[in-house]
Amino acid sequence: MNTSYKIAIIGLGYVGLPLASLFATKYPVIGYDINAARIEDLKKGIDTTNEVDVEELNKVLNNDLDVLATAANGLYFTNEPQDIQAANVYIVTVPTPVDKNNRPDLIFLEKASELVGKFLTAGDIVIYESTVYPGVTEEECVPVLEKNSGLLFNQDFYVGYSPERINPGDKTRKLADILKVTSGSTPEVGLKIDALYATVIKAGTHLAPTIKVAEAAKVIENSQRDINIAFVNELAKIFSLMQIDTQDVLAAASTKWNFLPFKPGLVGGHCIGVDPFYLAQKAQEFGYYSELILTARRMNDSMANFIGSEIIKLMIKNDLTVKKSKVLQLGITFKENCPDIRNSKATEVTRALAEYGINVVVYDPWANVQEVLEAYQITSISQADAVFNLAKQINGFDVIVLTVAHDMFVDFDLDGLLATNGLIYDVKGVLPKQIISGRL
Repeated sequence: MNTSYKIAIIGLGYVGLPLASLFATKYPVIGYDINAARIEDLKKGIDTTNEVDVEELNKVLNNDLDVLATAANGLYFTNEPQDIQAANVYIVTVPTPVDKNNRPDLIFLEKASELVGKFLTAGDIVIYESTVYPGVTEEECVPVLEKNSGLLFNQDFYVGYSPERINPGDKTRKLADILKVTSGSTPEVGLKIDALYATVIKAGTHLAPTIKVAEAAKVIENSQRDINIAFVNELAKIFSLMQIDTQDVLAAASTKWNFLPFKPGLVGGHCIGVDPFYLAQKAQEFGYYSELILTARRMNDSMANFIGSEIIKLMIKNDLTVKKSKVLQLGITFKENCPDIRNSKATEVTRALAEYGINVVVYDPWANVQEVLEAYQITSISQADAVFNLAKQINGFDVIVLTVAHDMFVDFDLDGLLATNGLIYDVKGVLPKQIISGRL
């Protein structure tokens, strides 16, 4: 195994930073990101995503690039492009979102490929981890690398694809504990890439026969979850009409050994709410219109408005005035115990309620208030004291809606926030049944 690898990680978000930190335990690693403020924080050992333990980060942190050049391992952070030129392995971990029409947006991938291409030298390897549809690495990224480097693919440089499997906020299944799929542009490079990851991934690796197979494997992982969640979301709509508690139905059905325990809810985030569009878009290029995948997407994207209407019906049923009522929404991130607000469908619940003339107060101790405001034009509160003080001023909230199941919300003193005859609606199905008035 070649131990002279010098690795550059392009993109230091929820995927890139844990990967850089892990590889830095064995190799010299340069972590690059265009966000200067992010780099300054990381140089101080501060990770605002909370994905990397501060102690672990400080163990590998090296703020001297010259020292790193001769070190056996370590991690240097930079937003200066020229600092990555010493690498011979480049790993790209930039976002791959969709545009306003839900079409794949590869702009970050293209920019990262342009950057890497400028510094490629003979024998270098470029590995992509960003989620894409089958064919992107070789058909979209490789031409950009060739154009900017002047080198020939599979002759002067090589590529690979190893799909990320980071689960933001999950402290039990960390990067090294999740089996990693790998692939390479030639059989020999595939073996090299697989061996490289195997040095840091304790759970082991799976070498896919081709890059396209690895790309396809990633995109169907999240499409499968999206479809399964869409099914239970449809059940929630059906059982609501029948006045049957969906959570009770699922609890009963789960007693069968092979029943899949999916729950209804909001499907957002950077993966499940996005990746299926990548596969569906590519399928259309081959003349196939994906009915099941896109139907599941439509179902899951409809849930915020459905939840809003359920809350309104509950208010009317309990003789609460809707217009100008005061609602406290607990949670704005896309999932529990995580500060990630990307593609958060909780924001759509906020808007759905506001459309009825409701005054919605959003409280989320995990979310960055400024980021929420800039991304969604929603004013939020991050301090519990401020929420309780506001509740006193307005004599309590008419409705409390739990949209994100942060651990602290489960034990929250909700009674102290409610107005007389106030209601609690539980989107996540985690609160005690005796205290709620309705749930998804």
